[in-house]
Amino acid sequence: MSWTSWKRGFASYLRLERSLSDHSIVAYLADVDKLATFFSSESNQIAPDKLTQKDLLSFIREVHEMGVGARTQARIISGIKAFYKYLLIENVIQNNPAANLETPRIGRKMPEVLAIHEVDALINAIDMSTPEGQRNRAMMETLYGCGLRVSELTNLKVSDIYFSDEFIRVTGKGNKQRVVPVGREALKQINLYVSSTRNTINMARGYEDHLFLNRRGKNLSRVMVFLIIKDLCRAAGIKKTVSPHTLRHSFATHLVENGADLRAVQDMLGHESITTTEIYTHLSKEYLRDNLITFHPRAQKKRSP
Repeated sequence: MSWTSWKRGFASYLRLERSLSDHSIVAYLADVDKLATFFSSESNQIAPDKLTQKDLLSFIREVHEMGVGARTQARIISGIKAFYKYLLIENVIQNNPAANLETPRIGRKMPEVLAIHEVDALINAIDMSTPEGQRNRAMMETLYGCGLRVSELTNLKVSDIYFSDEFIRVTGKGNKQRVVPVGREALKQINLYVSSTRNTINMARGYEDHLFLNRRGKNLSRVMVFLIIKDLCRAAGIKKTVSPHTLRHSFATHLVENGADLRAVQDMLGHESITTTEIYTHLSKEYLRDNLITFHPRAQKKRSP
């Protein structure tokens, strides 16, 4: 079979068996496309089931020599490994040539985090006189108060909100569900939105249970959430690069800074591994160090006489 046929099967595998998002599937396929292009030239035509580890290493060497960054190289290798794992499952190959490929070492990138006063400024910048004001207030309180991913926010249902028990049901990556406690301020703003603004919207068929709706009665898109936050940053005078994920990072960091148990934070974020959550302990240490330098009299730089 051709590269095209196996890529089509790989896409189905990622969607049905790995339950990956469309965005992730596109990224994986782009990585395999690079490999396919390299081994589909007139002088170098090799089918995917005929490639050896030596062939894959020659491709990776070419990528490196093109000046591609270590992080991008690591992502490409991850895509290739996933593709060959699929071929192994399908019995297309008996030995996996990608099994022992090493990814380049990359430093862990610390995410941008807002200070508590910056979160307050962001929320206070919402224009409550507009029809969307209450929705945006409820949305921001939910993002920061529950640490949701943007896709989890846009897919949140009214039926997922348990007002009396003060928690929400979240459907995360791979359609895995988790229960996240929600603060009273977020619940208050959600309740105000549901009982006032949302009830005035002519809801589109199939979106009656979606919590956050646009003017057409459908759920908010990811892009719309990004744009709303970008506008709020401008209004609040915040110069940092802020996205919905920044509020998720801020949620976790502020919990850890104030002594929350790391396992509890892991469960609330929906991380499979505690290692992923541990990045917030590093962020917290940076926060403590910055405070030491800023406020301790013996740690500050001496002023010139």
